[in-house]
Amino acid sequence: MSPRSAVVVGAGMTGLATAWFLQEAGVEVTVVDRRGVAAGASWGNAGWLAPSLTVPLPEPGALKLGLSTFFSPASPLSVPPRADVRLARFLLSFSRNCTTRRWQVAMSAFAALNRQALAAYDELAEGGVAEPTRTGGPCLIAFTSTADRAPFVAELEAVRAAGQHVEYDLLDGPAARREEPALSVRVDAAVRLHGQRHIDPGAYVAALAGAVRDRGGKIVTGSGVTRIRDLGTSVAAHCADGTQLRADVAVLAAGAWLNRLAAPFGVRTPVQSGRGYSFTLPPGGLPTRPTYFAAQRVVCTPLGDRVRVAGMMEFTAPDRPADPRRVRAIVSAARSLLPGADFGRREDVWVGPRPCTADGLPLVGPTRSPRVHVCGGHGMWGIALGPLSGRLLAESIVTGRSAAELGPLHPLR
Repeated sequence: MSPRSAVVVGAGMTGLATAWFLQEAGVEVTVVDRRGVAAGASWGNAGWLAPSLTVPLPEPGALKLGLSTFFSPASPLSVPPRADVRLARFLLSFSRNCTTRRWQVAMSAFAALNRQALAAYDELAEGGVAEPTRTGGPCLIAFTSTADRAPFVAELEAVRAAGQHVEYDLLDGPAARREEPALSVRVDAAVRLHGQRHIDPGAYVAALAGAVRDRGGKIVTGSGVTRIRDLGTSVAAHCADGTQLRADVAVLAAGAWLNRLAAPFGVRTPVQSGRGYSFTLPPGGLPTRPTYFAAQRVVCTPLGDRVRVAGMMEFTAPDRPADPRRVRAIVSAARSLLPGADFGRREDVWVGPRPCTADGLPLVGPTRSPRVHVCGGHGMWGIALGPLSGRLLAESIVTGRSAAELGPLHPLR
């Protein structure tokens, strides 16, 4: 039977999107978060809705960085040195997935999702979510040489070979600087990428939460769920403050904290925190369009009167204090490429634990219990794929039939 009520653990993009689409099917929802709306990986995200760039994180190029760079605070992909058996196992499994063949298999799954990702945002807009997605002009991917650009273009072609529409132009340095005068003369090549969008992720997730509330949903914050119990015909969510919430089904969208709740229901795939950092700056001397310095792994996203600058993938515990060296590394990587930017005026410095899996694929679908479902493990792509994941999971919960796109994402794989 179709459920009449659901408790959703996690008030980030994936949890709230699932709640919204469950409401579309007439399900009463309660969303619970230990901190607040968009308090995890959602708020300070770069905010790109870029299907052409939404690819598996484990790739052959990741290993070419060399193990020595993993322990450098200046490396785009870093691992703070500490004794952590669980993290060591994750990194070993991650490295095994950094092959061309496994990337292609995972990319075929991403392609099936990417083809529908923007349409899910359009459905939310039509349903009353007020915060817009921003189209603007093409985004720009900048490089200091054509040699540095070549692997990126090869990846775009691999994405196209997986069945996605990808439209781009190649620019030389002068053309790139005409497109975006903030770029320095060090930029000698670029890719102009069409058909992508971006959002202000904090504002968007807040608007999505507002839409869930406006339709009668409850959002409970300040006390996390410590345990889910399957009662046979319903579920009980036990909260840290001693309260208990009952519903027909539960959706676990707890981000980097997913494993603790999902493991009792057969979900054995580790979800590792891959923390990203960001800050905002006044727009002077910064790009006026979404711009990505791919070799440096630094993203600039215009957000009205500020520009968000984001980067880093730091594999460490989600609740560790922020490391200011990561922010300085972003500044160091971007300073010579954006000579007019005043990096001393940083505000809104943020670190967020993105939930990563070793094979790069999200976990979306049912668990061993038919009343407990999972929506997480999206890595860097929770903003890009969260609404679509929520729609597909809500349809699966309500109808009992799982879309073909969810097959590779099964939480019990």
